[in-house]
Amino acid sequence: MIVFVGAGPGASDLITVRGQKFLKEADIIVYAGSLVNPALLDVKKEGCEVYNSARMTLGEVLEVLVDGAAAGKKVVRLHTGDPCLYGAVKEQMDALAEKGVPYEVCPGVSSFCGAAAALEAEYTLPGVSQSVVITRMAGRTPVPEGESIRSFAAHGATMVIFLSTGMLPALQEELMAGGYDGDTPAAVVYKATWPEENVCRCTVETLAETAEEEGIIKTALIVVGRVLDGSYEHSKLYDPAFGTEFRKAAAGGQEHE
Repeated sequence: MIVFVGAGPGASDLITVRGQKFLKEADIIVYAGSLVNPALLDVKKEGCEVYNSARMTLGEVLEVLVDGAAAGKKVVRLHTGDPCLYGAVKEQMDALAEKGVPYEVCPGVSSFCGAAAALEAEYTLPGVSQSVVITRMAGRTPVPEGESIRSFAAHGATMVIFLSTGMLPALQEELMAGGYDGDTPAAVVYKATWPEENVCRCTVETLAETAEEEGIIKTALIVVGRVLDGSYEHSKLYDPAFGTEFRKAAAGGQEHE
């Protein structure tokens, strides 16, 4: 069996209990060495074979996975965060399916969750934003037509932008061209939850300047939105005048329907 495991946002103790169990039992681990904290590998058993996929092609990765499974070994493919986001995992799963090799997926905590924790932020605040756009700038790899930063910015929702730290001058221009004011709160979160985490609060128009001052050129998430400025309405969920399935509203309040 091959298991795709989400390594979590960075800190070695933020992998799931299930994910760590798979790591402890693995005979072979193929990990994304450019992004995954190597401390996660400290739990591997003696004799476990470890491969750094940052130095491998897709074909080389698949060869290790398929050969390991064919030999009856327990194989872990360790991806950063949760494999479902920018993990290039679908092409691996499809290739295994074509070869009739069984696999499963163990989800992990995405780095966008780690960034929220570092910022002490809630991405969805009543009266401010009830949506989160997770996206990236078009670079060497394009984005589909209609999914530009500019088009998403027009919604004014919270945005978490991956893989774009090296393009911040262009990013801030696109954000403002799309509709965000230059003074919209923003943040550059470097290696959220890692020991070297660095949270840099700024505005949309100072994103590039802030990152340059801090020497941040990669491995950071960009968070944009009014949820970062502290103004919001309280949730109705715990309002005594707002009834729910589990709690009656106070006299004169609104009952759950």
